[in-house]
Amino acid sequence: MKVLVIGGGGREHTIVWKLSQSPKVDEIYCAPGNGGISAIATCVDIKVTDFEALVAFAKEKKIDLTVVGPDDPLVLGAVDAFETAGLRVFGPRANAAIIEGSKVFSKDLMKRYGIPTARYEVFDDSASAIEYIREQNSYPAVIKAEGLALGKGVIIAQDFEQAQAAVTDMMDNKLFGAAGNRVVVEEFLTGQEVSVLAFTDGKTIVPMVSAQDHKRAYDNDEGPNTGGMGTFSPSRLYDEKIAEETYRTIIEPTMHAMNKEGRTFKGVLYFGLIMTENGVKVIEYNARFGDPETQVVLPRLKTDLLTIFEAIVDEKLDEIDIEWSDNAAVCVVAASGGYPKSYKSGYCIQGLDKTAQMDDICIFHAGTKRDGDNYLTAGGRVLGIVGLAPTLDAAIKRAYEGVREISFTDMHYRKDIGVK
Repeated sequence: MKVLVIGGGGREHTIVWKLSQSPKVDEIYCAPGNGGISAIATCVDIKVTDFEALVAFAKEKKIDLTVVGPDDPLVLGAVDAFETAGLRVFGPRANAAIIEGSKVFSKDLMKRYGIPTARYEVFDDSASAIEYIREQNSYPAVIKAEGLALGKGVIIAQDFEQAQAAVTDMMDNKLFGAAGNRVVVEEFLTGQEVSVLAFTDGKTIVPMVSAQDHKRAYDNDEGPNTGGMGTFSPSRLYDEKIAEETYRTIIEPTMHAMNKEGRTFKGVLYFGLIMTENGVKVIEYNARFGDPETQVVLPRLKTDLLTIFEAIVDEKLDEIDIEWSDNAAVCVVAASGGYPKSYKSGYCIQGLDKTAQMDDICIFHAGTKRDGDNYLTAGGRVLGIVGLAPTLDAAIKRAYEGVREISFTDMHYRKDIGVK
């Protein structure tokens, strides 16, 4: 089979890497891809939102299945475009991807169907939002831009001044463009966060192994929010009992709710959860594989990934058994100094060859480009170095052994991934 993967980050490198292990796959293309992906797939310089060019390429190369990785093309209708052209494609249609594309939609969905989440209010002008925050006088306060903001559209304000600045930046200064036309102000929930991704064909939903993300830029969960500085799997706290409760109260009800709304979801549905004193609640949904959660989840998958994708496209997920290894995985993100704010790119990355030869380590490229035999930095999050071991503590040790072999100018990484 010929497969096209749309995207160019660490998530897509992991998906391409896993698909390349399938005996059914002969050839993989990736648009636009990155330096690391170019070593195992043919990279094609097409933007993820240029659906006309992507569809034309898929037809020209007789692609058997296209996999859409990022949120933007999903929300904008990539799957719809491929289906309209009569092509097989993996991912939710636009009317289902709205579960990530609009935080207002997802919060209202949860309210309508009794899915546990934080209390909230929606505002379409900054003055009303600021007045509401002043009246509530409850901190921390959570302010969310309604639309997509590269994983950075959520501000946890510690006082009124921070909350006011967040609303002003989103709504008036358009820090995230149109994504901030409306904001959601919600109560702050206390507890450990956990990410659970699930495969679903709209009739069956199968949770993957749990993971936990580290969003803050610096150690001890300090500094600004990022797209994710590292992950580990499994969560130390998300046990079988909690998993069963979550499936019953959140995971399965979400699938049914989307069906009732006429928005059947087929693909990977991501549940951003928080374990509170009053049970597990939803913080957010994503309409695709998480990044960098994918980097620790897929290395633990034993079942052929292409088989799963095809079963979902054909709505036959109930006919396959999905198996996972019992090991643990830890991903440490090596980022450009200054990320998530301003940073410089184009630096040569040292130590990749040596690290690649180490046992039980995977290197997934996020923001790199190839320059002859060298790899250069080309983004905020540059690499995800994944350690695999029988236990979490051993996987943490292994991941950092890999990280220590890699260097580039101004490289920054957290030293406490997996410790929470």
